[in-house]
Amino acid sequence: MRAAGRLLRASALALGTLAATASAQAETLGDALVLAYRHAGLLEKNRAVLRAADENVAQALSQLRPIVSYSANIRRTWTFPNDRTVPGQSANGMQITPDTRIGDDANTTSTIGISAELLLWDGGATRLGTDIARESVLATRQGLIGAEQQVLLNAVQAYLGVRESIAFVNLRESNVELISEQLRAARDRFEVGEVTRTDVSVAEAGLASARSGLAAALGDLEQARANYVRFVGQLPGALAEIRNLPPLPATLAAAQDVARKSHPDILRAMRLVTVSELNVSQAKASFRPSISGSANLNVADDFEESASVGVQMSGPIYTGGRLSSLYRQAIANRDESFADLHIATDNVLQQVAQAWALLEVARARIEAGGLEVSAARLAFESVQEEVRFGTRTTLDILDAEQDLQDARANLISAQISEINAAYQLLSGMGLMTVEHLDLPVVTYDPEAYYNAVRNAPLREVSPQGEKLDSILRAIGRN
Repeated sequence: MRAAGRLLRASALALGTLAATASAQAETLGDALVLAYRHAGLLEKNRAVLRAADENVAQALSQLRPIVSYSANIRRTWTFPNDRTVPGQSANGMQITPDTRIGDDANTTSTIGISAELLLWDGGATRLGTDIARESVLATRQGLIGAEQQVLLNAVQAYLGVRESIAFVNLRESNVELISEQLRAARDRFEVGEVTRTDVSVAEAGLASARSGLAAALGDLEQARANYVRFVGQLPGALAEIRNLPPLPATLAAAQDVARKSHPDILRAMRLVTVSELNVSQAKASFRPSISGSANLNVADDFEESASVGVQMSGPIYTGGRLSSLYRQAIANRDESFADLHIATDNVLQQVAQAWALLEVARARIEAGGLEVSAARLAFESVQEEVRFGTRTTLDILDAEQDLQDARANLISAQISEINAAYQLLSGMGLMTVEHLDLPVVTYDPEAYYNAVRNAPLREVSPQGEKLDSILRAIGRN
């Protein structure tokens, strides 16, 4: 009976260890999410991609501004006499003598100038390019939110993976101890002739299988720990129990409605549709002429000045069908973007439905698992009573304990599956973000860099340029 009691306590460890580790120093899921947000290289990559997209706005806007440039040149010219000249003859106005050397007549000139050009009108093509760049920035921001969702969901799954692996290691350890007791009992009974050698062999095979299962569980735990390091950035310590699920909609339809409005994949696809429509308009505008103004000022080395101003108009007459092809291509790309929006919407709604189904299954498993644990506990207590009256053996009580142990492990697995499905559903709705989860972390502000560069400031020349330099220094420190 003492062995049975010891095994009961060991089996309870499979369910109770996770709660027991939730001390004041335990690492909570929120802690893991904050660490993952700070650690993720995927977020750093997508932030850099977004900053590059921000610069496209500045570059597009610069095409609407004057382009001022300078030029400077210096030239030395040598005048060579005709080889057929003889002394006394003149070539190119130079008197030829026996002492004359080829190249003695040299002249040096220099000029410096400044010019300016300004696009006056091009049918709106350049302004459309600026709008395209802005819409592309908004689409890229949704991509960053999508990366944030993936980072946080990976952290949740890594956290749950470690907790589940620990639970199953505890279960396998308890199972090894239980079957070791069975083997010792079988050997004792074999010594007194109560069982045959076959019973001992069966117990030995069971112990070998249990030890193999323990080795596999320990391997799974090491993989889960490595996965945790990958997504969170450090080895897991004592992981606290997750007591509350995030708030979720009451119905699948409500969850899908939220997804249509909030999921970054859908919002990004919508922005790309707008971009493709603007591309069509820009391709159409390329058929129109463009008008630009220019001004030039030049100063020679003799201080002779020259200046000019002018207006030029140019436009296509015949391009071999290239512009028409680009226009048709833009229309085809627009149709593709509409199809991409349809596909993205279907994929997101399918993800939500799948997560909802997993959540319902997990909850059904929890309900059934609770009943299974209750029945297994009642059976174990009944076997305990029967042992007292001599109608059951120690092996019977150990078998009953194993059933209780398995039932508790199944319940743990179902509970973890429910948490995982809940966060998958949250991600499917587009709400798996630092802001929605209210995590205590300083978030990346995509507006800061965009506002600093959207007007194409000159570095170290304007207040906006100085602000941009401070932002760049901050990014470098990070």
